[in-house]
Amino acid sequence: MKRLFSFIIKEFKHILRDSRVLLILFGMPVVQVLIFGFALTNEIKNSKVIVIDYSKDEISKKMVNKIEANKYFEIIEHTDNKNIILDYFRQGKIKAAIIFPQHFSYDISNSRGSQIQIITDATDVNFANSIKNYISAIINECLTELVLGKDKRLTILPQIKMLYNPQLKGAPNFVPGVMSMVMLLVCVMMTAIAIVREKEMGSMEVLLTSPVSPVLMIISKVVPYFVISTIDLCLILLLSVYILDLPVQGSLFLLVAESLLFIITCLIIGILISIRTSSQQIAMLISLVGMMMPAVFLSGFMFPIENMPYVLQLFSNLVPSKWFYIIVKDIMLKGAGFEIIWKETLIIAFMMFLFLLVSFKTFKVRLYQ
Repeated sequence: MKRLFSFIIKEFKHILRDSRVLLILFGMPVVQVLIFGFALTNEIKNSKVIVIDYSKDEISKKMVNKIEANKYFEIIEHTDNKNIILDYFRQGKIKAAIIFPQHFSYDISNSRGSQIQIITDATDVNFANSIKNYISAIINECLTELVLGKDKRLTILPQIKMLYNPQLKGAPNFVPGVMSMVMLLVCVMMTAIAIVREKEMGSMEVLLTSPVSPVLMIISKVVPYFVISTIDLCLILLLSVYILDLPVQGSLFLLVAESLLFIITCLIIGILISIRTSSQQIAMLISLVGMMMPAVFLSGFMFPIENMPYVLQLFSNLVPSKWFYIIVKDIMLKGAGFEIIWKETLIIAFMMFLFLLVSFKTFKVRLYQ
């Protein structure tokens, strides 16, 4: 046991003496959480619009006031000149234009029906659809108030409820994905160079001639990165709760336990890459391309898996980040317990034991065989 601690301390010294490695280990998780939480968001905030109201009656004014009072939009101009719309879009001054026709209130009040024209900039299709949906929701809400207690045959008014994220914030979507991506990247990439670094430095021969068994040697490489990854996990959770205003709806203990299981799995994957490669460059390339890209594209974080071809849907089941992403979303956003996420937990645990077994089987006690 004393030998094991000495090897663990040696690995810690390797990490702590390199400021660039420390910046990657602790700076990258913080930066990615903040960037994904604030910059990369699908929320609508202070989008500039213009209103062209040919009616100028009571109902149209109420709707305009409701849109203006909403934090999602900023009405920069009220005008009757429809010809300026195209110029404003070309200059990037507005994201949408709302046009109320003449006799709007009269047509609504007399059940004749009327149309509000919403024009958006579709160069960004998703953003344009979001703006359209937001404006439509505000208008429908206003119509609901107008027909309340009156003839319900005026229109069909659907009641919409957004579960788990009623404000449509971006953080609830990005934080679970960032957790799975950062944990995978830090654990796999940094652990992948642990053993191969000893090979390149020529110190592997000394380690192999020491009385430490291969199992203890692997453990001594894993423990420091496990501690660092746990600290990164705490940083991400603190940033999520106190900076991004995303509280954990479920059990914090269960979330931490599942995260530690995922961290161990990723560390073992990194060790396996380190054992099977001969240089740090190759190890980093495999960890970045072979693990990072599937974590981004096949975990369901950036793109819905259901929309992918069936072959990619099957391949996504081999990506540990997919199952961890589902677990984090269920616990943090839905407040789910272990009875909901037991299947995903078993899959990650199976992957952990499989990679661990392969690592022990492929670890060579001699450099040249």
